[in-house]
Amino acid sequence: MPRAVGRLLLLPSVVVLLAWMIVPLVMTLWFSFQYYNLVNPGTGGFAGLDNYRYLVTDPDFWVSLENTMILLAAVLVVTVVLGTLLAVVFNQPFLGRNIARVLAISPFFVMPTVSALVWKNLLMHPIYGVFGALARSVGLQPVDWFAQFPLASVIAIVAWEWLPFALLILLTAVQSLDHEQREAARMDGAGVVAQFFFITLPHLSRAISVVVMIETIFLLTVFAEIFVTTSGGPGNATTNLAFLIYARALLQYDIGGASAGGVVAIVLANIVAFFLVRSIARRLEV
Repeated sequence: MPRAVGRLLLLPSVVVLLAWMIVPLVMTLWFSFQYYNLVNPGTGGFAGLDNYRYLVTDPDFWVSLENTMILLAAVLVVTVVLGTLLAVVFNQPFLGRNIARVLAISPFFVMPTVSALVWKNLLMHPIYGVFGALARSVGLQPVDWFAQFPLASVIAIVAWEWLPFALLILLTAVQSLDHEQREAARMDGAGVVAQFFFITLPHLSRAISVVVMIETIFLLTVFAEIFVTTSGGPGNATTNLAFLIYARALLQYDIGGASAGGVVAIVLANIVAFFLVRSIARRLEV
């Protein structure tokens, strides 16, 4: 009886949660098969697969998909490699270590929009930015980062935001490493590099898998940094799948085409999540 009462009390929350998830998904699927434009909502009707056909034949879609994969791969490499190295460094005793840890982790708590504005105006601006001032101080021409290296600039901003997360997870994993195992390796003549590759890195494999999975899910939907800094440009140089969906829906007013892009993004995210979860599950079973 108490268990039945508990389930009854949980039922409203479960219903609300399911509605919160299912209703937007069903509406997205519905609109993806409809001709629906916000400028002319009266001319609608069943579109069949026309929205999907237009999407996959649009060169911008493939460019946005490529940019999404490049952004994802680059940020993962930067955050995992630097996060691992910083975790090993911050695990060593040195003066001001606790302050350094707090400063290293603090960027993760800055909102993406604020981070993008700081990098765009305070650091990367060719006239007023810190990087431009440093370049002029040594007689070099300042770089207009968002015009000359737009995608690399977005990657730098997103990696700066997610590096503290990787550092936090990996530092926790490094601290759980058995010191006796490391001491035994040192007594057997293993150097610092050998200890890192044969003891520390294998110990971090599960933590790295978790970092990769969580970051991948969020990096597929990067939007604020692109919207604030480049607006998908120049041209479509920094347009990822999330920004393409936004542009279709709120700039071109094509709700049907944007919904088709949303369905493709959902399918892509679920495929990636499926393989990542299976990979992590196999590691946890070892």
